[in-house]
Amino acid sequence: MATLAEYGYVCEALADKKGQEIVGLGLGEMNSLTDVFILVTGNSEVHMKTLVDAAQEALERRGHSVRVEGESGTNWRLLDAGDLAVHVFSRKGRDFYRLEQLWGDAEVLSYEYKE
Repeated sequence: MATLAEYGYVCEALADKKGQEIVGLGLGEMNSLTDVFILVTGNSEVHMKTLVDAAQEALERRGHSVRVEGESGTNWRLLDAGDLAVHVFSRKGRDFYRLEQLWGDAEVLSYEYKE
């Protein structure tokens, strides 16, 4: 099972691009499709694209195959890397989809950026 510690480099890439409210959810046995969600909020469509690009580049550098969904979406974009899914939201999208509440039984894996 994957952990947020295994994907700290993705969180760092998002934090380096000023991603907001970076949170991981450890899904464990709750979801057969992926083990960890990383959630991040961008402050504009351009910022969301920058965050998607940064996460994708970080994952591909480590040999992960990444599929991006919703590239033109204004509220939510998803990067699927197998054991990990990175959800890039606008503020409006984060408030609407509320994945933290939807997956309320998941282990919250917080990330603290060290500059």
